[in-house]
Amino acid sequence: MMRGLENKEILPGDVVIIRYEGPKGGPGLPEMLTPTSAIMGAGLGDVVALLTDGRFSGGSHGFCIGHITPEAQVGGPIALVRNGDPIRIDARPEQRTIDLLISDEEWERRRQEWSPPPFRVTQGTLFKYIQCVATASEGCVTDEVDPYSVNVAQAAPKTPAVAELEAIIANLQSQLGMTA
Repeated sequence: MMRGLENKEILPGDVVIIRYEGPKGGPGLPEMLTPTSAIMGAGLGDVVALLTDGRFSGGSHGFCIGHITPEAQVGGPIALVRNGDPIRIDARPEQRTIDLLISDEEWERRRQEWSPPPFRVTQGTLFKYIQCVATASEGCVTDEVDPYSVNVAQAAPKTPAVAELEAIIANLQSQLGMTA
């Protein structure tokens, strides 16, 4: 992300995604103050969104969405995003959706191709933490999870908003006599 910002590859309207920073992937939800500060310093704070499965502190500024679950390390949707994918964010309180606007076929292909990267640590206390930590939405607790039943999730299906949008587009195309 920092290299892209330095090379002026991050442009107004872009959505920057920093993934594999969740409780298991980080491990431990690293703080994203440096990326948000860099985006603000580049003058892009009001025109670029930053999404992460990491966390933000009270010092972060700009359009930031963090603590995304399920995290990328366990196959959450954030793991399937690729450069150039269209993303729609509706931050209105009654909506609160993030949609990756790709076809069902492409989504399923990516889910099938995805496999988790190796953990960043493979021994010691942090490895024990990775094995038993709960999701960010569950508070990243380590004392309420059975360490012998750690499962890696599959990438999640599309959000209902994407399916609804695709149905509307198909209906409009049908009305205009167009084929998909």
